Amino acid sequence: MVSPSPSAAPAVPGLLDAAFDDLGVTLDAEGGRLRVWSGAADSIELVLFDDTDLDWITDTAPLAPVGHGVWEVRSPRLRPGARYAIRVSGPSGPGNAFNPRTLLVEPYSRGLVSGGWAAGGGDWRSVVVDRSFDWGGVAKPKTPLDRTVIYEGHVKGLTKRHPGIPPALHGTYAGLAHPAMIDHLLRLGVTAVELLPVHAFASEPRLHQLGLSNYWGYNSLNFFTPHAPYATEANRREGPEAVLREFKGMVKLLHEAGLEVILDVVYNHTAEEGFGGPRTSLRGIDNRAYYRQLDDGTYVDETGCGNAIDTSTDAAARLVLDSMRYWANDVQVDGFRLDLAATLGRDEKHHFTPEHPLLRAIVDDPALAGVKKIAEPWDVGMGGWQTGNFGSGWSEWNDRYRDRVRNFWLSDIDYARRASTSPVGIGGFATRLAGSSNTFDQERGPLASVNFVTAHDGFTLHDLVSYDVKHNLANGEQNRDGADTNRSFNHGAEGPTDDEAILATRRRAMRNLLGTLLLSAGVPMLTAGDEFGRTQRGNNNAYCHDSPLTWLRWDHKPWQDDLVEHVRHLTRVRRENPALRPVHFARQDRVTPSASVMDWFDENGETMSAERWTSPAHRTLQYVAASTPETEAFNRILLMVHGTEQPARVTLPEIAGVSRYVSLWCSSDERPEAPETAFAPGDVVQLAPTSMRLFRAE
Repeated sequence: MVSPSPSAAPAVPGLLDAAFDDLGVTLDAEGGRLRVWSGAADSIELVLFDDTDLDWITDTAPLAPVGHGVWEVRSPRLRPGARYAIRVSGPSGPGNAFNPRTLLVEPYSRGLVSGGWAAGGGDWRSVVVDRSFDWGGVAKPKTPLDRTVIYEGHVKGLTKRHPGIPPALHGTYAGLAHPAMIDHLLRLGVTAVELLPVHAFASEPRLHQLGLSNYWGYNSLNFFTPHAPYATEANRREGPEAVLREFKGMVKLLHEAGLEVILDVVYNHTAEEGFGGPRTSLRGIDNRAYYRQLDDGTYVDETGCGNAIDTSTDAAARLVLDSMRYWANDVQVDGFRLDLAATLGRDEKHHFTPEHPLLRAIVDDPALAGVKKIAEPWDVGMGGWQTGNFGSGWSEWNDRYRDRVRNFWLSDIDYARRASTSPVGIGGFATRLAGSSNTFDQERGPLASVNFVTAHDGFTLHDLVSYDVKHNLANGEQNRDGADTNRSFNHGAEGPTDDEAILATRRRAMRNLLGTLLLSAGVPMLTAGDEFGRTQRGNNNAYCHDSPLTWLRWDHKPWQDDLVEHVRHLTRVRRENPALRPVHFARQDRVTPSASVMDWFDENGETMSAERWTSPAHRTLQYVAASTPETEAFNRILLMVHGTEQPARVTLPEIAGVSRYVSLWCSSDERPEAPETAFAPGDVVQLAPTSMRLFRAE
């Protein structure tokens, strides 16, 4: 056997084979061409419907095999607005689910409508869509990752109750792009909106039986179609083309304002659930190729949702890649957060590998160059926790950061009240503050970490400091659902209280959590509503509530307005101080441009000793970060962190080149103070219990 020479070109992954090009409907002057992949089908049929009666079949046409599992047909009736489905016939046997009577959604559909139940079929029809749109020269903002501040929110929940948005736009794509919403985002200082799933999705039958619905949207019907219920009523009536135009119009207006759009995308499973569940698309086209199974046809469910997309097959992997290409280019979105991304990186033996062809193709694809790629680096399968393992080109949700920050400010404080001492020292917290170098290697650097304290899944920030346990009875599962380990602390009363001392301590805890998030190295992600302390009344799994419980309220009490001002102040401080935003980890053996050189001091202004890093009795530190300029002026900051409920006296350190420290922010203030007070090295600063204070070192 002859080994290839070192200069030989790398093999092209099978998922990039030209045979998979142009799947779905392509329009031309004579109508359209439909291409569908099924490696095991015996026959595929195009079924066309009346424009208004979706049970009235007006024409059918067989698809012809053209090689590599691709089937094709041309029809003059495949024109914009045409309603269609496919029917697929194939062999029986373990793992197959062919039924030639079932009407199926074509996987590359750009539009969907729901209609009556056809014989043996489902309730959805694909729609041919004219994808043209006038972008008016508006380009993507292309915000550098080190300057990115992500705001995670729900299209409907953000605007459903906003008094400054016309009622006709409440809960819609257009509502999100309304000047009132854009003004809030810009004033807050975020740079990107990360939207919970906007691919067409359906609620599970189980939720319908409980009188609930899938609000979050992690139950995709199709990977190319925007969810129509988020469009305005007028555009829903006009049809899928108008829905798509509204979505693109939202992206355009957000881009004009300098805001990026990141989509939370669910490629790991579909709404077809477990075997025997709905057969709406992939299951009826080629169940064996699209879903992970054992030899006997049993699903390998690594998602906890009944099925898992089998990206070890080229067709399934290409479907994911093509969907991302479509949204990034045709729809001009700026990035993706891939839900349960570990599932997408599993090979044919169901083992995760960071070198999975799909994961590498997503990073290397020229069509996705410059697009932000964020992995949720876990699933529920064996070996599913992969934080830190996704390789170059990826950023990852950092659950280690979340857990350590919550522990430090909440559960450690709770423990100390019970045991008179904290369980751990400050060293682990400091590592997270500085970019999680113990999780992400030197090559990837701190920007591989998407830092978050809360997300859509779990307690809100307010509830994190107000509840010890979850309160999910309204979900219909006897409080069994949702995480049991929340690392939360109610500070002395479960839920609502009139005790002003408890309320004040909770407010300071929220400011500490927000301050840590926005002053840490890495990419911060703020959950919508946390900036004003919204509550879900202790529900930490509100996925099934499309109601005022999950819709943001915009009528705020004074303390909520104060909290918003803290977030605005912190995002501005982050923008103005590049030492807080390192691109790379600093190295001891060389100067690294766009890194921050970090030094650590104790409360006495002395270099931190190993004993003080780990001692539960010493939870106060001074963190100094000095930038190594590349594109911005030199900058140095000092952050004090004090993690006990006793006040502290802290001596500012003597550092070569530093003549004064200018106070920029303090978490013990109910509202950010305007004056920038200066202190000299050696001065003593009083710190309130469990608090932070930031200085610029000059």
